[in-house]
Amino acid sequence: MTDQATGRAEHYRILLVEDDDGDALLVEELLLDTDLPHTLARCRTAADARAALAEEHADCVLLDLHLPDVSGVETVQAVQTQTHAAIIVLTGLQEPRAGVEALAAGAQDYLIKGKVEPDLIQRAVRYAVERKQAERANAALQVGRLRAEENARLERGLLPDPILSSTTVTASSRYFPGRAQALLGGDFLDVVQTDDGQVHAVIGDVSGHGPDAAALGVCLRIAWRSLTLGGHRDQELLALLERIHIAERTGSDLFTTCSLITLDPQAATLTLHLAGHHGPVLLTPDGPQEVAATHGVALGILPGLGKWPATTLKLPRRGALVAYTDGLIEGYAGHHGDRLGVTGLLDLIGAIRTPDPGSHLDQLIARTRQLNADRHTDDLAILRLDWDTGAHEQRANAWRTAP
Repeated sequence: MTDQATGRAEHYRILLVEDDDGDALLVEELLLDTDLPHTLARCRTAADARAALAEEHADCVLLDLHLPDVSGVETVQAVQTQTHAAIIVLTGLQEPRAGVEALAAGAQDYLIKGKVEPDLIQRAVRYAVERKQAERANAALQVGRLRAEENARLERGLLPDPILSSTTVTASSRYFPGRAQALLGGDFLDVVQTDDGQVHAVIGDVSGHGPDAAALGVCLRIAWRSLTLGGHRDQELLALLERIHIAERTGSDLFTTCSLITLDPQAATLTLHLAGHHGPVLLTPDGPQEVAATHGVALGILPGLGKWPATTLKLPRRGALVAYTDGLIEGYAGHHGDRLGVTGLLDLIGAIRTPDPGSHLDQLIARTRQLNADRHTDDLAILRLDWDTGAHEQRANAWRTAP
């Protein structure tokens, strides 16, 4: 006999928890009179059952409600915390409500001693196992839905829509969680354009994974947007972010790396402040190259003592900047054990031939995942800023010469 869902031979591992030898023998004989393929093991107490279930999996537990170490509905609670097996309780003739109470406590079925036939116990075992599997599948689906909803809320906080008032500069971003079905980590990014026309961007990575890192990342991202729109810039802004980081972090070992990017389309300049973060990659017609920028310490490493010098460079008339978190380059570059690193990243970026920024980022992530054989354990975030200052100049000249 095979399981239609899996195609494997059907076999039930049954654990009988019964201290009465006569009742145990009766259950054993009933099972032998069925055509149910099974293996039967027996324990006399709930404590012994818990120990046995910790060592070996069972599909179904036949559980007497009156054991030497526990009695009543508590027997169900004592056993089910140790196993995912279906539980069928065995009750006496004089306790008709005990079975119903056991169902409310989490059992899948109940049988009344003295009223059990081979066909009944066979059907009860099969149905109880199927119901337990359905319950577990539904619980897994619910967990998946809740995780997806939580990820969606976190993603809105970590990766907001950019605030750009002109088309001279466009922003594209992607985020990839490092672990399957995991909560988003502490990688964050944001882009805003202020009234003076300058475009400000941040990309950062809170150390660690999970909800604490994500919550701190959301906090820092919102703080950066608020402070930037409020007029704070450069080292002053990073110092304020570090104060917020220290006040909001859940442990003194948490730190944050980040890059502040200020792009001035009118002056065609780019200013960088790196706080323990990788320098971005500049894309020009001559190919990709890492921006040679001065580095400062990550936020939270030396509270109050950090220095973050500025690096300013002239921009080509048209180009793009790719900033990323270290999850993009820490994976392997194939089967030789070497990490991708910045050099490998530049090779990948240069080999992608597509004019569409979003497609470029999608292909970049796909290729890094392929090289790393989908073994990413760290989140990765990528921000790409594209600009065309020539278009800005053309529109300005057209406005000045208009009649």
